[in-house]
Amino acid sequence: MQVFWFIPTHGDTRYLGTSDGGRVFDFDYARQIASAVDSLGYEGVLLPTGRSCEDAWVTASSLIGATRNLKFLVAIRPGIASPALTARMASTFDRLSGGRLLINVVTGGDAGELEGDGFFADHAERYAVTDEFLRIWREIFGKSHTGESVDFEGEHLRATGAKLFFPPVQTPYPPLYFGGSSDVARQIAAEQLDVYLTWGEPLADVAEKIADVRTRAAKLGRTLRFGLRLHVIVRETEDEAWRAADSLISKLDDETIARVQAQFAKMDSEGQRRMAALHGGRRDRLVIAPNLWAGVGLVRGGAGTALVGDGPSVAARLREYADLGIDTFILSGYPHLEEAYRFAELVFPHLPRRVREKLGGHGKVSLSGPIGEVMANNIVPQASQS
Repeated sequence: MQVFWFIPTHGDTRYLGTSDGGRVFDFDYARQIASAVDSLGYEGVLLPTGRSCEDAWVTASSLIGATRNLKFLVAIRPGIASPALTARMASTFDRLSGGRLLINVVTGGDAGELEGDGFFADHAERYAVTDEFLRIWREIFGKSHTGESVDFEGEHLRATGAKLFFPPVQTPYPPLYFGGSSDVARQIAAEQLDVYLTWGEPLADVAEKIADVRTRAAKLGRTLRFGLRLHVIVRETEDEAWRAADSLISKLDDETIARVQAQFAKMDSEGQRRMAALHGGRRDRLVIAPNLWAGVGLVRGGAGTALVGDGPSVAARLREYADLGIDTFILSGYPHLEEAYRFAELVFPHLPRRVREKLGGHGKVSLSGPIGEVMANNIVPQASQS
């Protein structure tokens, strides 16, 4: 399993839907989270994109020097920036970070937000632009290793003499991640992407998506990997975890829920529609599968579900998704700094993960102990017998 965490560039909180317990996002907090998850052994971090967030590229770039192994999953936005420009940005980042860049292709499902960024297109046109964007982007990278340029004439995008003088560390380009539940999104994933992402839906729904995209890719002679994006609320006991879930939405009023859900309903994102349908905006429909809770989606767009439970239970649910073909798990929890530690301490021991070597000449991560505080100068703490 590859386990990623999340950098909350839109701010952090202890309670959804209120400023109580909120934290302003700044560089010091970003560095704390990035440094923590790097040292804890997470493979990478996702940085969100959109007008509600600080810029993902600037934030990720600022954290290269604060980390050693951590990979950064950063978004490119077809229709908002050109393929050649984002190719240069990506290659520069990959070179400066020593090959630690991953690319998240985000088409977007909020027309109002996209229009604010200058991109006016309906759902079908946005994905047509995404398709052409990726064809140009991938070809630029492919030819960067031989010093060639790219000409492209499409229905929506054109390029003449596009060229990347400084190729990336990763060949032919940093891996492309992509999520989308609509038919056209799944087809683009099958044709051009490396990792297909889905939000945390019940097992049967995730299995259907994986099977469909895998079949489409196989017809084209391609294979993909699969990833899952969801939140986690983990405590030492099941009761504690469910109380923490209730606490997360304890200051959230019904008026706010109704207003947010009405806004989501205006979007033409199939994935957002599926998230909203899991709970229907109702507090009494939040447990949608064993340990799977939809409370986050009452007010948060995008990933709206969380695994709730103790360490062994959450690990068991993750292994069930892994059995479907998921190998990358992109997780988050509120607040993100504390929950990164909590998840690593309570769940990592129950997951099949490789021991990562630290870069920069520091050798392997030591797991030989002592783990915990040495007592009275010479007594080493012992593992619990329970």
